[in-house]
Amino acid sequence: MTAIKSAWDGLGGDPALLSRVSTVVRRGALEARLPVRELARSCVGACALAAAELGARRAGLAEVPEVRVDDAAVAAAFHSERLLRVDGRAPVVFAPLSRFWRTADGWVRTHANYPHHQARLLGALGLPQDAPAPVADIAARLAGRSALEVEETVYRAGGLAVALRTPEEWAAHEQSAALGRRPLVERERLDQAPARMLAPVEGTPLLPAAGLRVLDLTRVLAGPVATRTLALLGADVLRVDAPRLPELPDQHADTDIGKRSATLDLATECTVFEELLAEADVVVTGYRPGSLDRFGLSPESLTERRPGLVVAQVSAWGAYGPWGGRRGFDSLVQVATGIAAIEGAAGQPGALPAQALDHGTGYLLAAAVLRALTEQSYDGGSRFVRLALARTGVWLTHGIEHGPAGDTAHDARPRLAERDSVLGRLRYAPPPVSFAGGPADWARPPGVWGADAPRWF
Repeated sequence: MTAIKSAWDGLGGDPALLSRVSTVVRRGALEARLPVRELARSCVGACALAAAELGARRAGLAEVPEVRVDDAAVAAAFHSERLLRVDGRAPVVFAPLSRFWRTADGWVRTHANYPHHQARLLGALGLPQDAPAPVADIAARLAGRSALEVEETVYRAGGLAVALRTPEEWAAHEQSAALGRRPLVERERLDQAPARMLAPVEGTPLLPAAGLRVLDLTRVLAGPVATRTLALLGADVLRVDAPRLPELPDQHADTDIGKRSATLDLATECTVFEELLAEADVVVTGYRPGSLDRFGLSPESLTERRPGLVVAQVSAWGAYGPWGGRRGFDSLVQVATGIAAIEGAAGQPGALPAQALDHGTGYLLAAAVLRALTEQSYDGGSRFVRLALARTGVWLTHGIEHGPAGDTAHDARPRLAERDSVLGRLRYAPPPVSFAGGPADWARPPGVWGADAPRWF
């Protein structure tokens, strides 16, 4: 419970409520050198407790419902993008050019799942951007360069590549120092907006976020996990993407369950966005810090136009330090921060058993939103919450310890759900956020990406 307490404290939660949480520890769940299982359990447990707290507030319950965190459900959820099946087909998790490469002095990892990222990577290496490059050609070009040279060259071209660092090398980096000065969950009150009057909720299942409207401006993977969780809890979540940047089909099928999906060009359809904002309760963004500010999407600008809003942000490296404006993904954060070195063996870099920084940060982000809504119901104020994958990585490497291994009688194999959708027959990991009387599954399957109108129900 120590790690759950740490997460709950970071969210500003009442310590007395931790007595409402119980866990089912299962041997073999998310095994790693680092305490990944404990991180995952804590993030989900804190999120479930925040949901139960808000649900009790809105339903007028005398006691917060009991929360049960099961390692098997948590492990399945943290592998959701890998366990997904659409008509029996396994998903594509990483593109061929998203991988480790040897360099003259070590290793570098690239990320090229999206076509525009692949094009920038190839351009940075002096290869044609409009045709697939043989892996051997890329390997040959990288083998003659230093890892840091590759990192900077690809970054300047707008691509994604990160040199493998040891924990000691990362500790000496300026970005590591900047992260160390920040809390796990950044929480801020932006104004003196009046207390939020939340309509009572009743019936079964108890939906703490029922009636709330969430604008989802996120991509891969932490942000969509957070908003997927808010959708589970009853929120009307409208994901909005730029028409020119379609989501990867498998990514959409996994993370947009429970949501609606629309496209909007913020540069030319600002009136439509303002109409959505005028009735929104929560805005969640997951792009590079500052990249959406030109559209009036900074926390201060949003809450000035919509007082009482909850604004949530998530990024790879944080909104500060020399890497504050860089793009990033979980796999790259693992490489830069020494996690891949810790999990490696025999001179080869390794990886966590799941995209645990993404998933864990996503559940913490949802928890931060839920706690902000609860706090607003008492004392108002527009709220701003912010998390970073790399800061969650600091918590994993320096703030959590391994717990008991668990009983072998407790089966850790995932229990999956199935349902039909317009995308095909889905097999997927059920939600791990569980509390007494709460929802057991999402109300709706994912639809077609971008097919919904940009308006609220």
